[in-house]
Amino acid sequence: MAETKPQPTSDDIVVDQAKGDISDLWKKEDYWAIWLGFLILAVGLLIFLPRPPAKMDEQFAKYNAAMKEEAAKAPFKTVAWHEASMAKKKIRVSNEGYAKNIKNFLAAPDRWKANPVDSLYRSKEAADAMNAKALPGFEKTKAAAGAALASAKAAEKDAADAGFKDNDRNEKAKESIAGWLKADQAASKAKAKTANKPYNRIPYLIGISIILAVLFGIGSSIMGNSFTAFVKGFFFVFFLAVLAYMAEMQETIRYYGFGFPLWAIVFGMLISNTIGTPKWIKPAVQTEYYIKTGLVLLGAEVLFGKILDIGIPGIFVAWVVTPIVLICTYWFGQRVLNFPSKTLNITISADMSVCGVSAAIATASACRAKKEELTLAIGLSMVFTAIMMVAMPAFIKAVGMNHVLGGAWMGGTIDSTGAVAAAGAFLSDRALYVAATVKMIQNILIGIIAFGVAVYWCARVECAPGQQVRWMEIWYRFPKFVLGFIAASIIFSLIDGAMAKDAAAAVLDQGVLRGFSRLLREWFFALAFTSIGLATNFRELAKYFKGGKPLILYVCGQSFNLILTLLVAYIMFFIVFPEITSRI
Repeated sequence: MAETKPQPTSDDIVVDQAKGDISDLWKKEDYWAIWLGFLILAVGLLIFLPRPPAKMDEQFAKYNAAMKEEAAKAPFKTVAWHEASMAKKKIRVSNEGYAKNIKNFLAAPDRWKANPVDSLYRSKEAADAMNAKALPGFEKTKAAAGAALASAKAAEKDAADAGFKDNDRNEKAKESIAGWLKADQAASKAKAKTANKPYNRIPYLIGISIILAVLFGIGSSIMGNSFTAFVKGFFFVFFLAVLAYMAEMQETIRYYGFGFPLWAIVFGMLISNTIGTPKWIKPAVQTEYYIKTGLVLLGAEVLFGKILDIGIPGIFVAWVVTPIVLICTYWFGQRVLNFPSKTLNITISADMSVCGVSAAIATASACRAKKEELTLAIGLSMVFTAIMMVAMPAFIKAVGMNHVLGGAWMGGTIDSTGAVAAAGAFLSDRALYVAATVKMIQNILIGIIAFGVAVYWCARVECAPGQQVRWMEIWYRFPKFVLGFIAASIIFSLIDGAMAKDAAAAVLDQGVLRGFSRLLREWFFALAFTSIGLATNFRELAKYFKGGKPLILYVCGQSFNLILTLLVAYIMFFIVFPEITSRI
């Protein structure tokens, strides 16, 4: 009689699963996204932290002392205060030679108007011609800025002669100084147009494509795929990503805000829906591999110090409104629209309410949505983001809305971080600061939402009646790259907090992040969006558009988001915490 083997207990299963988890550290793309992301961040720290601008601390001390002295003189920021502030902002590691070389190497194609080749190559003759054409405009704005400066100094002196006790003179001085700042900004922009230099981006693009092919190829190989097959297809995916950047940089397209994510998807879909994506390209069509690595890098940009600067109002707008909008939108889709797919419903709801593509990827991973559903959610996000980044600042400006309120409104509702920054910059530096900070606070919710969706899907959506949810199942479902996002945020927040505020801005923000990791992150996103296009077929998407329910869900959810965010932002910034608003 054969011996009966004992059945494995639940503890045995957990032990086996735990053993599997160890190998996941080098076999799963979530973990490879973390390792690659942290490798890039570590390289950035090693490059930039030991090489700050010469005499950086002494210069900061000098200008800070001047600003403090000027602040004690008058009830408003004087001309000298602003001049010291401008000089301080120029002290940044991005102005160092080695940092410029790194930025040139990692840069995307440049702007162009009529000839797309101009985005990749510019001759010395063309650069000189552009500078000569822009020179009269610069000289005109420079003269206007000089006149505005003289007027501001005269108005400030008039206010000083009255001991800064005459309110009318003080207000006139403030207005004159504001006029000078505006004129000076216009002169700076005009000056930039006279600094065109010849370039040839083609060798750099070839170089970065090889580096990224090897970087991602090694990980793909260790995960069990062919290194050669991956690299072979990668160069074509990278080529389409370059074309997407080129499309974005066309002057008219750039004005209307149609960025590279949209073009990457479009170009990929043109191939997948006509000739079909060739088999030799498919090994490199790795949407989540690229974007998860980019999201780990995004975590390093979410710094707690910047979040605390804006205080409770921004936190309330991002962390209270967002979950309410997500839950209500999902409920609306299920109960009112009778949405056929719960995974599509929650992915669109998270995409629209949290922060666009990043939240959609994390949520789709947590609920195991189909790739077609993720593509549809991202596509809707891209279209509405392009519309909102143009329409919202125009509306805010037309109705004369306070820029703090407008910035908070845009930061809480426009999906893409880049689009939020562009829309804020269209209004003012104040609006840009508030909008970007609120969006940064909102980005933290990526991990929380992913965890919440994983728990809900295990406990309510996919759980059989009477079945108890195991925490291990939630752990398996939870997108692990989010841990890298959170860890990067914590580590860089600690580094930022350990450094002096000015030094952190000059070296960490302008060097490691803006001059290195962010440039690579955008390349990873471009590769991911290209992969989405190459992996998507219209025939597969058609069934999800039946009855127009996805579009109705997005429009209704975003409308609710716009109304609630504006209402809560007004209450928090102008009724509950007006003192915080006054110092922003």
